[in-house]
Amino acid sequence: MDSDGPTAAKPNVSRYMQGTEVQSWSDKLRHRWRLWLIVTVVGLIGIYYLSGRSTTDSATTAAQSGQHMIVPVAAVPATVGDLKQYIAAIGTVTAYNTVTVKSRVDGELDKVNFVEGQMVKAGDLLAEIDPRPYQVELTEAEGTLAKDLATLENAKITYARDKELFQQNVLARQDLDNQEATVGQYGGSIESDKGAVDNAKLQLVYSRITSPITGRVGLKLVDPGNIIHATDTTGIAVITQLQPIAVDFSIPEDDLPNLETAMKANPQLPVQAYDRDLKHQLAEGTLLTTDNQIDSSTGTIKLKASFPNTDNALFPNQFVNARVLYNTIPGAILIPSAGLQRSQQGSFVYVIKPDKTVEMRPVTVQATQGDVIAIGKGLAAGDLVVTDGVDKLTQGSHVSVQTAAIPPQSATP
Repeated sequence: MDSDGPTAAKPNVSRYMQGTEVQSWSDKLRHRWRLWLIVTVVGLIGIYYLSGRSTTDSATTAAQSGQHMIVPVAAVPATVGDLKQYIAAIGTVTAYNTVTVKSRVDGELDKVNFVEGQMVKAGDLLAEIDPRPYQVELTEAEGTLAKDLATLENAKITYARDKELFQQNVLARQDLDNQEATVGQYGGSIESDKGAVDNAKLQLVYSRITSPITGRVGLKLVDPGNIIHATDTTGIAVITQLQPIAVDFSIPEDDLPNLETAMKANPQLPVQAYDRDLKHQLAEGTLLTTDNQIDSSTGTIKLKASFPNTDNALFPNQFVNARVLYNTIPGAILIPSAGLQRSQQGSFVYVIKPDKTVEMRPVTVQATQGDVIAIGKGLAAGDLVVTDGVDKLTQGSHVSVQTAAIPPQSATP
């Protein structure tokens, strides 16, 4: 026990040396990891910086190349012309007169003297009713008139003789008065007989049916051989006046002030009638009048225009597009509506400069009619305005004009 005591209390040198070596090795390893971590971070920062600069250089290069990219566009030069302003509306062609031709006497329809669709004039013979019954009535009435004329003449002779006898105190006053009354009675019969003769002549005239107006005959409604009456509702035919002809249409009440101002300067404003597609002009006429009140249910007012219709281009109940010319702006700078662009800053156009670059130029719109625009400020005649391909343009873009539309000369289609 005594010999072991001093040995147990003596320090273990080898174990101490081993612990020191382990600690030194751990510190070295930790130092190496820190070094590698610093190197890695520095490397990553370098890669990020280089890649970002490369991307920026690529974007800058792309932007620079984009500035010189040539954009194909279509353009037209701004022109000087008169802008005609119209009030447009859908209208209906209406005839001035439409007549259902009927018989004014009863009888058998003897002849029809018209062809369906024929143009007739006022007074032309259209049909004939068998006149023989009315000729008989006329002969009878004339015979009665002749008989009563002879009786009246005899009564006048008797009255003259009785008057002489009365003056000689041979005839009583009462007999003279009776004869005088007889003469008056026969005179009244004569007037009645004349009326009967005139009526028979009139019925004979009515047996010949003539056209009351100038126009176009429609389809035949009764064939010869039928018995017709003055009370028939169908009639023989329908005649419609085509020359001149009218167009009725309605415009919004907001357009009425402009229209009234124009009518004061020109009571007969020009009116054009176009087909449904507004591509072909059918006729040209003048404005006749406006209605005397506004329709409160629609907020519109009715107008009527007259057309000569010499070529029969307009037909009753036909739907047309009516356009009233109420104003003309002379010497305006005109461009197609496709050339006008709009932004929050206002209206502008792309104008092609001589160096084949575009300029965003602010403009002021004076008026618009259809697909034509009158520019008040910002453009001059001859300025080349881009009308197609504007979605790819910016200020200073290089362009090439591939196509050129026909410049507008006026606002008419």
